[in-house]
Amino acid sequence: MRNVVVESLNKIKKAVPAIENKVKIKLVVSSKSSVVGIKGGELNEYLVEKVLRAVDFGFDVDDALLLMGEDFVLEFVGVKEHTHRKKLSDVRARLIGTGGKAKRAIENLTGAVIVVSGNRVGVIVDAEHLDTTVQAIESLIQGAKHGNVFARLEKQNANRGRFDNEDLGLKLVSSL
Repeated sequence: MRNVVVESLNKIKKAVPAIENKVKIKLVVSSKSSVVGIKGGELNEYLVEKVLRAVDFGFDVDDALLLMGEDFVLEFVGVKEHTHRKKLSDVRARLIGTGGKAKRAIENLTGAVIVVSGNRVGVIVDAEHLDTTVQAIESLIQGAKHGNVFARLEKQNANRGRFDNEDLGLKLVSSL
């Protein structure tokens, strides 16, 4: 049995049924302390611990359950670690963008799920796009222009399967 200390017990309590339905595991939520017990196979315990950490941070349960797949990872980026600016609310605003446009653009270009909570940024993304996603977030924190960051993401071909269903006009045309 593995125990996980969580900050927001209410979020976890709401997520327990969905997690237990998806994974064959038993979660024991203590109402007195902020500890959640995980009973199951060793691998499932480890994976569910990552899911609980993601839900506790602020991810949607469905997004956190992506971590059950072997390709997806959970990464945290500290805003304070990458800037010298005193007004961190401005830095967080740069990451999110007007109406969430910047955050949504990074998510679309990399296939990531991003949550900004306090002075930390949580990222759930497949391992292949982890470096490019974290690099884009760190660049925005350090003050890079949004257009340059998005152009770099496009250049590094971080578009997951974007062209799979789209005809780019590159098919051979029979000669007339």
